[in-house]
Amino acid sequence: MPELSAEVKQAKQRFSIIGNAPSLLNAISRAIRVAPIDLSVLVTGESGSGKEFFPKIIHQYGARKHKKYIAVNCGAIPEGTIDSELFGHEKGSFTGAIATRKGYFEEADGGTVFLDEVAELPLTTQARLLRVLETGEFLKVGSSTVQKTNVRIVAATNVDLIEAVKQGKFREDLYYRLSTVRIEVPNLHDRGDDIQLLARKFASDFAERYMTQPISFSEEAVKAMRLYRWPGNVRQLKNIVEQLALFQAGETISREQVLETLPIDHSGLSTPVASKNPYQSYDQEREMLWKMIFSLKGEIAELRAEMKGTHEKNADTFFHHEREEKGSRFNALMKLPQEDIFKETTVPAPDVPLSQSVDATEKEAIKGALERNNGNKKAAAEELGISLRTIYRKISEFNLD
Repeated sequence: MPELSAEVKQAKQRFSIIGNAPSLLNAISRAIRVAPIDLSVLVTGESGSGKEFFPKIIHQYGARKHKKYIAVNCGAIPEGTIDSELFGHEKGSFTGAIATRKGYFEEADGGTVFLDEVAELPLTTQARLLRVLETGEFLKVGSSTVQKTNVRIVAATNVDLIEAVKQGKFREDLYYRLSTVRIEVPNLHDRGDDIQLLARKFASDFAERYMTQPISFSEEAVKAMRLYRWPGNVRQLKNIVEQLALFQAGETISREQVLETLPIDHSGLSTPVASKNPYQSYDQEREMLWKMIFSLKGEIAELRAEMKGTHEKNADTFFHHEREEKGSRFNALMKLPQEDIFKETTVPAPDVPLSQSVDATEKEAIKGALERNNGNKKAAAEELGISLRTIYRKISEFNLD
């Protein structure tokens, strides 16, 4: 890990940022460097990844640190009142406007306004915001008097704004004004060892706050957490750790306890928007793996048959069985217990023959099915989507009796 600058260390300590992932440290460094320069900043990242820390860093390390800092969740304000909230309104400008009110841009004059979930702004409000960015001018709702404000705007979103522009949901000119400088916040799944550091911190904080016995995590539990996609990122990890700390106080958390707590039957199997390279779901990855295995196995069978001079006979036999079982095996993958998703895959060494690694994968699948069904061959065959005759043949072939 590269040596941290004094400013990055200070920012991490000041804002209680846990983690040493290079992508996280790079984001903190960018925020510190842009802070003294009065430019608009766009913070991007998945929901729950910690985007809210970066506008605070920018404000505190900039020239406006002694002025107001106002955070606005654009997605939480109804469309009918968003203009009034941001720009203020005059008395009597609409039903319920019983007095003149200042908006956030007027209140934060000289300071910083953080617009979270900026993609949720209506197009009419986007036009007003663009005017503030370009000229510093705005109109209160119900007023014809132009007012001036001097604010720095930092925006954040978990939406692909380029795609939103293409769909006509976000103004292109506003996008370029907001994204003078971009800071990308990494999602939790890509932060490696940070997951373990954060889990320990959340567990310690919970025990201290509620005076309970602290929990610890077994090595297998940590592996399971590192393999999970964390669609809710740091926020989701904190919730999961707090559940474990509540119901398993004083225990060493096992892999099974982690899997029982994780919502692996929901969106946790894939990564949501806001990522340059979105992850495929585990179901897709597993299906692709099986396709590769069957494809390679077919090629190996053909080569063996040619070498023995019995290509036609063996190939016909092989493909007859494959046509019978191939489609049903893919469907059977979805029936496997969800905790299998978290089993680490051992990559065969380069000197291991390809046919052996394929056979080993098939052997493990059959062995696992037999174990889950207490040795019941018929039930195991149904789970894998193969015939009873085939599973008997494979048991004999792999010496699984």
